[in-house]
Amino acid sequence: MSDAEHSHIFQGTESEENDAARDIADVAAIEVINTVAVHLLSAAAVKCGLADDPEIQQDLDEARKLINALAGLITAAAPDLSDSHARPLRDGLRSVQLAFREASAIPDAPGKGPGEKWTGAVN
Repeated sequence: MSDAEHSHIFQGTESEENDAARDIADVAAIEVINTVAVHLLSAAAVKCGLADDPEIQQDLDEARKLINALAGLITAAAPDLSDSHARPLRDGLRSVQLAFREASAIPDAPGKGPGEKWTGAVN
């Protein structure tokens, strides 16, 4: 491949990156936070066994990581989110925390479950 062809390929890739950067620049921070939280929540629910095929999809080690990340994000972002955004995220977080606790063969001590460092004990 010639240098001109490499240059063209690089410029195309750079152009796509610039387009993506411009697109993300148009999105409000709250929407980005909400989108990331929903993805974490959905993945955690699947890993807790709440999907179509729990025998294959359940992975509590992975669920713990996802729930911890979700709890940290929601806790850190809560002051900047309106109640209409924060409440459903907190409710979803609590649901996956409870699902994790129910799915776990060896329950964590109160306050030691996934995300409970940030949310407090979930019963």
